[in-house]
Amino acid sequence: MSLLTSAPGIGWVLGYTIASEIGDIGRFASPKKLVGYTGLCPRVHQSGGSDHRGPLAKNGPKYLRWALIEAAVHAGPSSVYREHYERTAKRLGRQRGNKVARVEVARKLTEAIWHMLTKSEPFAPARSRTALVA
Repeated sequence: MSLLTSAPGIGWVLGYTIASEIGDIGRFASPKKLVGYTGLCPRVHQSGGSDHRGPLAKNGPKYLRWALIEAAVHAGPSSVYREHYERTAKRLGRQRGNKVARVEVARKLTEAIWHMLTKSEPFAPARSRTALVA
């Protein structure tokens, strides 16, 4: 539980909720499997050459999904996720941009949670992708 509270946006209440809803992290082979379990990925309808993406699947525990979205609300303004959150919200506009940005941050938090729990390490943001000029 203390590992989870090291992530931005997760306090002790959300940490306990997330930990109890996930259970044993060993059940999930990859971060993608954990994100799929949460129901934070879109529905996909494929047939032949057509590919239609719909609303969120919402097929996992609803309290886990709630806790991750709530954590994303508080993690969005943090320095780790601010740039991605603002870029997504601006790209999609006023009506649905903030909502979609929250879900994307919740997915990124879920992936970080998988890495934290499988490696038993506190939250450490990924390195910047831009190369430093010498």
